[in-house]
Amino acid sequence: MRLIGGQFRRSKLPVADRPGLRPTPDRVRETVFNWLGQSLEGWRCLDAFAGSGALGFEAASRGAAEVVLLERDPALAASLRACQARLGAAAVRVECADALTWMAACAPGRFELVFIDPPFDAGLHAAALARAVPLVAVAGYVYVEAPEPLTAPPQGCTLWRQGRAGAVHFHVLQRSS
Repeated sequence: MRLIGGQFRRSKLPVADRPGLRPTPDRVRETVFNWLGQSLEGWRCLDAFAGSGALGFEAASRGAAEVVLLERDPALAASLRACQARLGAAAVRVECADALTWMAACAPGRFELVFIDPPFDAGLHAAALARAVPLVAVAGYVYVEAPEPLTAPPQGCTLWRQGRAGAVHFHVLQRSS
């Protein structure tokens, strides 16, 4: 897997063979970052279910000031730290933590962008989205990747953009209040 834009463009990210690990496809990442803009200069971002780190490293590559990658699997967290060191991605911080627990303890309004892409079969989408929304500053964004389309955005958000690529439904919500 390669990063598609910014200062780390064309850099490779390893993808471990782990149950439920399904990196966001290049086509989807390209679309989402075209929607958000090529520069995320100064943004604070959270990749709540980092896995391969593709979404978080793309944000860092495009100038995000802070990117927190949450991954509960210690081996995957170690791989993310190795990628962070290899790329020299100073804005990236890797936390070996359960995403739902970490988000519940995080200060509200801390991020301009939160990525939510838990394993499809884990049943975590609704809980993760409920925990992510308060972490986003007003006018900030929540990216949600799921096996089915969202039926309605959570309170305090509007559906800004959505798309589909194969079995992947992806949504960008904007925090309205």
